[in-house]
Amino acid sequence: MVFHPAPEFPDLRGGPLAAGFYAAAERATPQTVDQLERSGAEIVVTDILTVAPALAAELRGLPYATLVPHPFPLPASGHPPFSLGARLPETALGRLVWRSLAPAVRKGLIAGREDLNRIRHRLGLPPRSSLDGALSRELVLVGTFPQLEYPRPWPGHVKVVGPLIWEPPAKPVCDPPGEGPLVLVAPSTSQDPDHRLLCAALKGLAGLPIRVLATWNGRPPKQPLPDPANAVVVPWLSYRETMARAQLVVCHGGHGTVARALSLGRPVVVCPVAGDMFENGARVAFAGVGARLPRRLIAARPLRDLVASGLADRRLFSRAAALKEWYARSNPPAQAAYLVEALAGKGRVA
Repeated sequence: MVFHPAPEFPDLRGGPLAAGFYAAAERATPQTVDQLERSGAEIVVTDILTVAPALAAELRGLPYATLVPHPFPLPASGHPPFSLGARLPETALGRLVWRSLAPAVRKGLIAGREDLNRIRHRLGLPPRSSLDGALSRELVLVGTFPQLEYPRPWPGHVKVVGPLIWEPPAKPVCDPPGEGPLVLVAPSTSQDPDHRLLCAALKGLAGLPIRVLATWNGRPPKQPLPDPANAVVVPWLSYRETMARAQLVVCHGGHGTVARALSLGRPVVVCPVAGDMFENGARVAFAGVGARLPRRLIAARPLRDLVASGLADRRLFSRAAALKEWYARSNPPAQAAYLVEALAGKGRVA
């Protein structure tokens, strides 16, 4: 088996990406074919954004599975478009409003399919008629909690297995002294370079009877951070270790951070600033396992009020605990491995 996370992004400063997403994939596909030949791979597992390994698998006649490491992004009837951060409508009128946008969404998907089919033609592959891009027709692994998915009909080959979580190693860190509940502030590693969320949290949570453990995640602040007596700020930390000790997690809403917190039964306060964070915040609110703060309101007082109300809302803790139990019972990595092995052995998923 070859797991291929990101082959068509070899250089973020130019080169293949300058010609466009699918052009980059086209350039990477022959190299990936060579890699598959050398490795003797029998199956390929590829991320939803990495098109080259999917194309290479087809050229080699190999089965391939697609991993979606967040909620499923393809539209369903009556659902808001993915990444807008809109809640699932509760009324027929709301569903009608979102259906009215379906033609525009479909137009974008058709344009993407045409771009992909031009690449497929040049590689000697037949065109695709579906609008699901390069997603596998044999097995799609959706790596999120089913509780975060809006209800929809699921194709048989699409399996919501649960989060597939990994994090780099980190040295142990000490919690702030005291007896109050511990709140972890876990900003994004890729967004918010000015540490707006971190500064707002340190200022806003300073007056609460809590302890704050925060990290700037390897992005040194350009200006001195607030230094409240109830907080400790570190360059890096282990989410798995620290979230297990925390009562609440404040984050931007990256799926990995949200999934880790919920796998440990910790409610989240999501403060999205970009991309899929808006969608993840909407799903957290939908599942009742946390709250979200709009980007325009990320400041000390709104964040303080939301954290205080979150710590007092036992419903959030009860629902987050239910997700922790589901995660432990379901064992998403083992389930995903079983499905991949089944595909490799039988060429299909039962």
